Amino acid sequence: MAKDQKTPRLNGVSKLTPYERIRDAILEGTFPPGAQLVEVMIAEICGVSRTPAREALTRLEQDGLVERGPRGLIVRERSPEQILDIYETRVVLEATAAKVAADRHTDLDKVRITRFMEACEQVDSADPTAMAAANSHYHESVWEASRNVALIDLLNRLRMHLARYPETTLSYPGRWAEALQEHRAITEAIIARDPAAAAALTEQHFERAREIRLESWASELH
Repeated sequence: MAKDQKTPRLNGVSKLTPYERIRDAILEGTFPPGAQLVEVMIAEICGVSRTPAREALTRLEQDGLVERGPRGLIVRERSPEQILDIYETRVVLEATAAKVAADRHTDLDKVRITRFMEACEQVDSADPTAMAAANSHYHESVWEASRNVALIDLLNRLRMHLARYPETTLSYPGRWAEALQEHRAITEAIIARDPAAAAALTEQHFERAREIRLESWASELH
């Protein structure tokens, strides 16, 4: 840890493991990109010995949230290239989840997906945080309907990486209304047990989000 880098104070519940506390601190920005993480510091702020601190850092490196730098482990930097890679992966996984959900969903899943879709339609489009939360809940309901534990685990891990990029594409002019129409079409395909349509519509949904990211970056460069 650099001499001029102050040891941050961590919020959160003490019952969380060192891994969970440091992970959350990274996602919340308490440890910004490029921040150096060392065992002694982690042990001190989490109130544990160096062994669980070392284990936490190992897991974080495996998760891709930290990486090796010239002076040890640092919080991974953010980049346009990285989030586009995340979107490429998300397109595939989300489309697969919708496809499998169309085959495996139960009556309860159908009710849950429909309710979350309708909840999205009630959200204030002037509230980016509310839109992002409602959108996340809707897609999680599709994941759950897939009944595929391995797929859900991968999507949750991917969401962890996306959390480092809190800016939402849903605030882009006209995107929320567009997304609501796409949600309804995806829901109808799942309920109709049409895997091909559910996958194709979901793929288009997330490809559009990726396009908006690119458009936003292009406009920032001018």
